[in-house]
Amino acid sequence: MKKETVVYKKVKDCPIQADIYNNSNNSPVLLYIHGGALMFGSRSWLPLNQIELYHKAGFTVISVDYRLAPVTKLYDLVQDIRDAIQWVKSAAPQYGFDADKLALMGGSAGGYLSLLMGTMEMKPKAIVSFYGYGDILGDWVTKPSEYYCTRPLVSKEQALQAIEHNIVSEGDWSRFNYYLYCRQQGVWLTEMSGLDPLQDRSLLEMYNPIHNIQPDYPPALLLHGDQDTDVPYEQSVMMHERLRKIGVEAELITISGADHVFDQQLFTAPEVQQAFTRVIEFLKQQLMVSD
Repeated sequence: MKKETVVYKKVKDCPIQADIYNNSNNSPVLLYIHGGALMFGSRSWLPLNQIELYHKAGFTVISVDYRLAPVTKLYDLVQDIRDAIQWVKSAAPQYGFDADKLALMGGSAGGYLSLLMGTMEMKPKAIVSFYGYGDILGDWVTKPSEYYCTRPLVSKEQALQAIEHNIVSEGDWSRFNYYLYCRQQGVWLTEMSGLDPLQDRSLLEMYNPIHNIQPDYPPALLLHGDQDTDVPYEQSVMMHERLRKIGVEAELITISGADHVFDQQLFTAPEVQQAFTRVIEFLKQQLMVSD
């Protein structure tokens, strides 16, 4: 399985890259969006065992970077994902995959971005969200996190030391201190968007998936551990209920007793393997892939 790394977009001196695991032969495409609270992480976060699983099932897998907050704010960050989708469509003839059969997939913040794209004009054919969030205006993130406040408090000065002042599209775990500060203070949304949740609510609602679901929203598969300490399990429950209420095909898989990032930490567990089997079935069904 060969990997090709390309620059799909460049902003000033910041190249934004994608890793392509091509299956050609008019294969459907999984565009993977990494997590990291929109503040850290990279395309390399998609584990090889998952890439192999999807590739073996017949999919071309493309894992993309995007510019990271707080230097890049939400509007421009979302534009990177839109541009990534457009790049996939324009690159299809060169690589031989079928960009009309496109699914978005991501974990945590990547799940959020995948869910958000379902509300926009360039919709994928399907969405798979691992422990993503549909409501960025909820108390879970606009108020101090009870869970993260049990950790040693991070000062603003300490938080800022973890952040570069230039545009970046890849961020390592050293940036986690900044996220920890944001969750302890309840300021993640403001720091990530540059907007105030109260004064700028109408603007933020444009980027809030649960507020913008229409009947033409793509079929969605949501997976979440019911003991998630970072993104509450209720985020997927609420999104699932809202989708179903509007008449959108949606399914929720609950991983009993699992915390955040269960797909990596518990990959070989029978319940998680069963969930991945369902993910493959769902994607084949939605993208019309025959065995």
